[in-house]
Amino acid sequence: MLVARNLAAVAAAMLIVFAVGCESGDSGAELKAFEAEHPLGPFEGTDGEFTTTDTGLKYRIVRAGTGDKPTEDDAVEVHFDGKLADGTEFDSSYKRKLSARFLLKEVVAGWAEGLQLVATGGQIDLIVPPDLGYGENPRSGGIIPPNATLYFTVELLDLQRHEPHAEETDGSESASTELAAFESDNPLGPFTGSEADGEFSTTDSGLKYRIVREGKGVKPKATDMVRVHYAGKLADGQEFDSSYKRDEPTEFLLSGVVRGWTEGLQLIAEGGKIELIIPSKLGYGSGGRGQIPADATLYFTVELLKINP
Repeated sequence: MLVARNLAAVAAAMLIVFAVGCESGDSGAELKAFEAEHPLGPFEGTDGEFTTTDTGLKYRIVRAGTGDKPTEDDAVEVHFDGKLADGTEFDSSYKRKLSARFLLKEVVAGWAEGLQLVATGGQIDLIVPPDLGYGENPRSGGIIPPNATLYFTVELLDLQRHEPHAEETDGSESASTELAAFESDNPLGPFTGSEADGEFSTTDSGLKYRIVREGKGVKPKATDMVRVHYAGKLADGQEFDSSYKRDEPTEFLLSGVVRGWTEGLQLIAEGGKIELIIPSKLGYGSGGRGQIPADATLYFTVELLKINP
């Protein structure tokens, strides 16, 4: 979810599909069998040993870089290649000739942990187990199958420090409990009493949405790049992100963000506007992110400005 800022050129979000790959459950099963026999996947036969962290992330620092290392609150600019165990390349910013920029806390846990191990100019190889990647959820139209281990080479090109506001650092377990209680009493959160026409609809996945403006033309597919403006809040109205306040729209691959966004934005066309109530299971789940506590429902207003197939 939510890239921090775009580059002057188009900034791509994490895990954008580049190549074709696994297309069926059978091929997914074959991939798991291959992983079991080749735990280093496409890194087999290359120089250097991998280190394993307490979370299960495997990493090998190719180049340490110089200067400061990022924290999860920082925005980073990277180039990367992403592959499956059998060498299938599912994404490459190098081949797009377009680096990616995002808030480190807004990407999969394996990246958030691994990129904090190198400094600007550094390069790292990452072997990301499913529980630090996409888990049981297939991505990119089946190219990344359920429970796939992901193999990345990442270069940290630049970082931008983010200084959290005081209210972002005052979180506590009691505050999280209070928020959960508030959600229970106010299921529409900041949308309660909204003057916008229409009730919220609920999809089979549990996503709640209300279309404010449908837009015109075709609707995006999960494999499309989209350009959006948005504001994100918690149930009590606390705003945790807003491209409006930055005065800078965000671009990302629709299949590379949290499931609530991937599903919801396919409901409107260019020029459309939608309100989303994203349950925890379609957002950040029990892990939370940054000032978003564990198991939090997320409330978004999103405008779809442009689709780039």
